[in-house]
Amino acid sequence: MRRAALALLLPGLMLLAACASTGEKAMPPLESTAVVDLDRYMGRWWVIANIPYFAEKGKVATADIYTLREDGRIGNVYAYRKGFDKPEKTMNGVATVVPGTNNAQWKIAFFGGLVRADYLVLEVAPDYSWALIGHPKRNLAWVFSREPQMDDAKYQELRAKFTAWGYDPAKLQRVPQSADQVGQPGFQ
Repeated sequence: MRRAALALLLPGLMLLAACASTGEKAMPPLESTAVVDLDRYMGRWWVIANIPYFAEKGKVATADIYTLREDGRIGNVYAYRKGFDKPEKTMNGVATVVPGTNNAQWKIAFFGGLVRADYLVLEVAPDYSWALIGHPKRNLAWVFSREPQMDDAKYQELRAKFTAWGYDPAKLQRVPQSADQVGQPGFQ
């Protein structure tokens, strides 16, 4: 009898444990106030840092390349290498700007729409030399630059800006853009 009761009780306890609060304050979905000039935003953006996740983890020399398409959507090419001695590979996506967001929020589809992602331009430099990218749930973030290298002072300044957006900037890790960065502190 006890085993049967335990067998019925255990799944419920597991569900409660899975739903329990982690102690972190729940935050509303992230929204951007940036105003993005799409013509200026197009082109190659080097991924200087991100919150690592399965699709980008372990990649080097990564970049996102954006182009305006005739149908009004945005072509998105993610370029990467699995090592500096490996060939460049690409993944293609198509983004649609969410109306009423000043071009700051996009919906991106990869693999013919099988994989979808939300994309928020949180901030962009006045000269479009860097951009901070986020996700409504704050589980993903990126630091982009027009140049493959960023000095440490600028990186630390941009990394700190994520605090105001409700992120823990300590979760950001730099992406190696040159072979000498591999294995260095703060790099993936």
